[in-house]
Amino acid sequence: MRNLIFFMHTSLDGFVAGANGEMDWINFDDAMFDFVATMTDQADTALYGRVTYEMMQSYWPTAGEKVNATKHDIEHSTWYNKVSKIVLSKTINDSGLQNTKVISDQLWDNINKLKQQDGKNILIFGSPGASQSLLNQGLIDEFWLFINPMILGQGMPLFKDITGTTKLKLVESKTFACGVIALHYGKS
Repeated sequence: MRNLIFFMHTSLDGFVAGANGEMDWINFDDAMFDFVATMTDQADTALYGRVTYEMMQSYWPTAGEKVNATKHDIEHSTWYNKVSKIVLSKTINDSGLQNTKVISDQLWDNINKLKQQDGKNILIFGSPGASQSLLNQGLIDEFWLFINPMILGQGMPLFKDITGTTKLKLVESKTFACGVIALHYGKS
């Protein structure tokens, strides 16, 4: 069975974006990019909410081809272009989308079918609204939270409108030189 793994940057006070959706407070460094590349090597499917998918689609297909592309841009663009993409949305359809399937209903059934297929892990990057829906239905298997050394005070909360309790156990933690601490949790 494939695992659905959730990746999210958050502020110390639990926000994933500022009050106006800004994410310029997120810290990155090369070690973190290399670490994420080890995770993408173990995945063949990316899952997004519509807003995050549209943001990713506007950048990653050609990011590796730009003159000033970094090693991370090239690697992640290559990965993004070859993996299957799943988009959770009630407002778009997959007509004309390359290597992309849209799931608009029956979330539990559709995601469980996906998890039962042969293949590598399924990664969900960001997508707070979609992630909350997945969490409420118990579909996320692992969590990687990247805690940034920032207190925002307000913004989009990491977890909102969660309907039940999910018990987790700490699997590992990693500290990056940029000040970010990555916490890896699995269901207990």
